[in-house]
Amino acid sequence: MTDDFNPPIQSRTTKELLEIVGAPKKWNPKAVSIANTELLKRDVKEDKIKMAKYLNEKRERIIRTTKAKEGYSIFDFIFLPIQTLVELLFSWELKKDGFDRKAKQQKYFRLSLFALIVVFFLYHIIISTLKY
Repeated sequence: MTDDFNPPIQSRTTKELLEIVGAPKKWNPKAVSIANTELLKRDVKEDKIKMAKYLNEKRERIIRTTKAKEGYSIFDFIFLPIQTLVELLFSWELKKDGFDRKAKQQKYFRLSLFALIVVFFLYHIIISTLKY
């Protein structure tokens, strides 16, 4: 198998090779295969490779959990009001991107905004009919 990567996979440090093998979803399958072969050539123990995979899975799980628990706070509305409102109104990818809590808050925000608009229009309709 030819090493067409820049820098070549075979010239990387053992730590970098472990990162490649530990995160196969982030890398080209060919790069993972070359890194695995190179680690075997360097007599890296299988336990180290398994540990690299385990640590990567644990890191990914922590990132997913952190994203799922992340939500909007009052400070978002104070310090970044326009950005927060635009995200709440126009972003459709929060749930898909793993931001479960933000997606739930977005849903309630949109429902509340819709209810507020309906009440506003009903109020104006009632006021306008009472004038005549």
